[in-house]
Amino acid sequence: MHFSIPETEVRSDENGSTYVAYNIHVNGVLHCRVRYSQLLGLHEQIKKEYGNNVVPAFPPKKIFTLTPAEVDQRREQLEKYMQAVRQDPILGSSEMFNSFLRKAQQETQQIPTEEVQLEIYLSNGQKVKVNILTSDQTEDVLEAVASKLDLPDELVGYFSLFLVQERGDGGCTYVRKLQEFELPYVSITSLHSPDYRIVLRKSYWDTAYDSDVMDDSVGLNLLYAQTVSDIERGWILVNKEQHRQLKSLQEKGSKKEFIRLAQTLKYYGYIKFDPCITDFPEKGCHVIVGAGNNELNFHVKLPSDQMKEGSFKVTRMRCWRVTSSVPVANGTANPSSSSKCDVKLELAFEYLMSKDRLQWVTITSPQAIMMSICLQSMVDELMVKKSGGNIKKQMQKKRLNGTFQRSDSQQAVKSPPLLDSPDPSREQVVKLSTKLSSVSLRGLSSSNSASDISGNDFHGNYAFEGIGDDDL
Repeated sequence: MHFSIPETEVRSDENGSTYVAYNIHVNGVLHCRVRYSQLLGLHEQIKKEYGNNVVPAFPPKKIFTLTPAEVDQRREQLEKYMQAVRQDPILGSSEMFNSFLRKAQQETQQIPTEEVQLEIYLSNGQKVKVNILTSDQTEDVLEAVASKLDLPDELVGYFSLFLVQERGDGGCTYVRKLQEFELPYVSITSLHSPDYRIVLRKSYWDTAYDSDVMDDSVGLNLLYAQTVSDIERGWILVNKEQHRQLKSLQEKGSKKEFIRLAQTLKYYGYIKFDPCITDFPEKGCHVIVGAGNNELNFHVKLPSDQMKEGSFKVTRMRCWRVTSSVPVANGTANPSSSSKCDVKLELAFEYLMSKDRLQWVTITSPQAIMMSICLQSMVDELMVKKSGGNIKKQMQKKRLNGTFQRSDSQQAVKSPPLLDSPDPSREQVVKLSTKLSSVSLRGLSSSNSASDISGNDFHGNYAFEGIGDDDL
C-alpha cells in the first residue's frame, strides 16, 4: 500500500481555533486527516513499545507558528515517517499502528460506531448481507461473511475481501485488497459511488491449495462460482472444444471436475488488470497485465500494432517499487476536492533478463499498487512453501470474550448459470498474439520452483518512493 501526504488543510476545531491538518492518502485516495500532535502521540507510543533504535526519525516540534514553507517541509517529513513505519515489517503490521489509522479514518469520515448491514458480493454477483459495526475492521467483516456462508474456520485464510469497481461495459476493476488498517464499511461509504463494491475472492496463487478448498462443500461452491465468473469475463481462455466440455460438466453438476479442467486452461487463477502503458519492449506500449502462476503476464501492443506476449517470473525479479506523482500547489489543496488526488502511479521492477543482465521494466497504471500487492503475496506464498509451511491459518477469536460465535442464519452460495457461448473475439486475440523474443523472456531457462529463491532475491519490495511537482 502506498502512503502519502500530498496536501495539508487549515481547519478549525470545536473552539474556533485553526490548525493544520495533514491528509494521509492511501493509493491516492484520502484515508484520514490528522494533526501533528496526533502523529507525535503515535510516535511516542511506538517509541515506548519498540525503542528508539527501531522507530524512524520524527520531525521536531517548533516553538513559533510555522510559515507556509515550514508547513510544507513538515508535510514531507511526516510523509517519509509514515512510509518508513509502514514499510517496517514489525511497525507496519503492529496493532498500535493499524488501530491508529482505523480510528483516524472513522473520525475523518465522521461515521459513528453503530450496527449496520453491509453487502458483500461473491464472484457470481450474489449478495451476502452481514450485520456488523461501522468500526469493524477487515478481519471482523471477513469472519462475518464466513459465518454467514458457513465456511469453516480453517478455510477463511484462503479468502480475502477486495475493493472492486464495476465498469460501464460490464467489466470490473480490482482496486485493492482490503487491509488490516481500514474499516470496510467506512472505506466503501466514503467513496460515495454505487460503482464500488466489496467482493470475496480466493487470495492464494498455488492451485494445489484448491484441493483443500474443494474438500468442503461451501469452499467448493465459492471456488466454482469464481471459476465460472473468470471464464465468462475472459480472464481464463477457453476454446470451443474446452467450452463444450465445461458446459457438459456443468449440466452434470460435476463442480470438482469442472474446476480441475479449468486448472489446465491458460490464465486459470490470474487477476487481469485494465489496459495500461509499459516501457517494455518499447516506450509507450499499450499492455494488458495479468498476475498469476508466480508471474506478471504481458499482452503488449507495439507501435506497429503487432501483438506480443511474454511473462516475467517473480523468482527473477530482484526488487520492485511503486512511485507516485501528485500535482499539488505549494503542498496545499482545496478541502472540498481533497477526497481524491489525481495521482499517477507506476510499478517498476528490476528483472534478470539473462545471466548478468538486469533491466528495469515500468508499468504506468492506476492499479500499480494492486499489482505490487499481488507480487508480494506471491513471494510470501513461495517463502512459506519453501520453509515447509502452509498458508492455512486459524481465525483469531476476537469477539465475545475471545470466542467467535457463528451467525444463526446461514446463506448458501448459489450455483451460477450455464456458460454462454464462447466469445469469438477472444479467440482472435490468441491467434494474433505471438511470443516475445528469447531476449525478451520466453527463451530464458528459469525454474518455477520455490527453490530458486535466495535470501537476496527479494529486498526493498515495498520501497515506495513518492515524488512531487519538483521531480516531474
